[in-house]
Amino acid sequence: MNKKNVAVVMGGFSDEYKVSLKSGQLIYDSLDRDLYHVYKVVILKEEWYFLDENDNKLPINKGDFSVTLKNGELLKFDVCFNIIHGAPGENGELQGYWNAIGQKYTGCDFYKSALTFNKKDTLAVLSKYGITSAKSIYLRKGDAINADQIIAELNLPLFVKPNQSGSSLGISKVKEPSELAAAIEFAFKEDDEILIESFLDGMEVSVGVVDFKGETVVLGITEIVPDKEFFDYEAKYEGASQEITPARLDNETREKVEKIAKHAYKSLGMSGFSRSEYIIMNGTPYMLEMNTNPGFSPASILPQQAKIYGISIKDLCGNEVEKALNK
Repeated sequence: MNKKNVAVVMGGFSDEYKVSLKSGQLIYDSLDRDLYHVYKVVILKEEWYFLDENDNKLPINKGDFSVTLKNGELLKFDVCFNIIHGAPGENGELQGYWNAIGQKYTGCDFYKSALTFNKKDTLAVLSKYGITSAKSIYLRKGDAINADQIIAELNLPLFVKPNQSGSSLGISKVKEPSELAAAIEFAFKEDDEILIESFLDGMEVSVGVVDFKGETVVLGITEIVPDKEFFDYEAKYEGASQEITPARLDNETREKVEKIAKHAYKSLGMSGFSRSEYIIMNGTPYMLEMNTNPGFSPASILPQQAKIYGISIKDLCGNEVEKALNK
């Protein structure tokens, strides 16, 4: 059997690169060695490199995403398994580059990646399909900020978040008017665009949706109970939250969340992994965002949901590779 060469591509340009390296390691460990030759590729701002079996770095040729091995052999990849969180793997940049050189890759395409990485645009598109979200105000760096007007329109408490960022980086909950300026400054450190959203008082859930063997599957609904005010980076990756799968929902609400999550996935024409965040308030799910390259470390929600659903990580990752090969 002719094994395919699969590069697990991890790293990234943002503070999320540390999470991506953990996600990449799980995928690297899980892919079936009877079917694939599996390799590691790390993309950072400073360098793009291949890691051999002894963790020696070899430069990636950006002309065709190949690597020249120490023995002089040229290695090309049949598929790139993209597990970069944030730029350039989740915002469309890498997908556009791979399209240009004819490189096959997992996950959604350039346009869907760029769209879903932009919270404002995603929610605007999905509103046309009947999916609700919090009331919000959009600001660009340099815009005039009228704190009194923002608070009058959204009330307190409210949330300030980067428009294009992941892993809950740069998010603040504002409870007093005096906290707003610092929260806005904090969010602008992550992105030149921010969203200020009204507070939704309800249960936060994280919903994993994938296309598995030709079907759109809701892997699970996980209830998020943060030890702190909200589900921030520390809560996500350093254990400062309870994650309860399945979420403690009655059947009617569970079915409603599953239906909306599937509807959002299909409406955006998604492919590959996704994890969407919702607040359920008075029985109505309000969408916060969709992640198209969600965390995939052993501590992350999506692998936990897959395990409970009954799909092994090996099968889940193998499914992504096979879809990419058949594009």
